[in-house]
Amino acid sequence: MAGQGTPATALLTKRKIRHSTHPYDVSPDAPNYGALVAAALGVPPERVFKSLVTEVDGALAVAVVPVTGELDLKALAAALGGKRATMADRAVAERATGYVRGGISPLGQRKRLPTVLDASALAHDTVYVSAGRRGLQLQLAPADLVALTDATAAPIAAG
Repeated sequence: MAGQGTPATALLTKRKIRHSTHPYDVSPDAPNYGALVAAALGVPPERVFKSLVTEVDGALAVAVVPVTGELDLKALAAALGGKRATMADRAVAERATGYVRGGISPLGQRKRLPTVLDASALAHDTVYVSAGRRGLQLQLAPADLVALTDATAAPIAAG
């Protein structure tokens, strides 16, 4: 689809990784955004993942968790061998990744950050993550997501 290229889709195309893009129309300010995105795509919400930029012991990292749950900050810190994790400031997250809130992809970021993917993703043939802009999701195999981000898979979702 013309005009839908992002650094994330460019990376997948360059590496010849099988994927598909899925546009949707949901306001980024809507409550329950992730569930609404899943509904708009017609897929179970446990297959749609959000990318959250965090700070673990003062260093930026990305947590990729299902939209059905929240991030367990203690589990994230443990997965990265740290002591304390917090959510990163929005402006810091946008500057580090090159993406805007609601469109942060774990792929093709301006600065490659340590990434932890919730282990539940590995139970699915494919998962959905942001393609790098609001209104566009990528579908790909979780193993490809792990390989491209050099992610650690760990149980980091709560709820």
